[in-house]
Amino acid sequence: MTAGELLESRGKPLRGKIQAQAEFRGETTVTISREHVREVAQFCRDELSFDYLLDITSIDNFGEEPRFELAYELYSMPFAVHLRLKLKVSEDDLTIDTVSDLWPTAEWHEREVYDMMGLRFNQHPDLRRILMWEGYPYFPLRKEFPLEGLPSDMPDVAFTASAPLEGGPFVTRPSTATTKDREPRARRPGNEI
Repeated sequence: MTAGELLESRGKPLRGKIQAQAEFRGETTVTISREHVREVAQFCRDELSFDYLLDITSIDNFGEEPRFELAYELYSMPFAVHLRLKLKVSEDDLTIDTVSDLWPTAEWHEREVYDMMGLRFNQHPDLRRILMWEGYPYFPLRKEFPLEGLPSDMPDVAFTASAPLEGGPFVTRPSTATTKDREPRARRPGNEI
């Protein structure tokens, strides 16, 4: 049974809440409105047996409105099917209801989305930054955030100047060498491996 067939047979109560449904390469994606995220998520967990939340991802569609998009990756252990719930979030209101009480793994995923993209989750039990330090004024996965970073006013916590692009953690040189040897830190003098 596919997720589409599962929705077709058991998902009648969701009919008015689903804005769009798409099938691609055996995966079902359902688009819902932000207002229905808790209700749809709970129905998927309780009635459709999507008992495992794999991930929550956020997308920045800079220049479009609504700008942000969230994707909840669900999996049903009993039926061995995958379902993606998608919703759009406007810059005018960056809050979404939490699903951390439905799937405990959502607590960390929502914290990461908040930390990297700036989207807030209502009723989250511990919404604080997970990778960046408290008080950091930027959201690094937004498209206006420069690749080289931004200067910081906190010299004891982070660099005070932008990080140089050459030798950065994502910059490697094309060659036939192994990944380990192309890695920027391996090219520094004295770092012979």
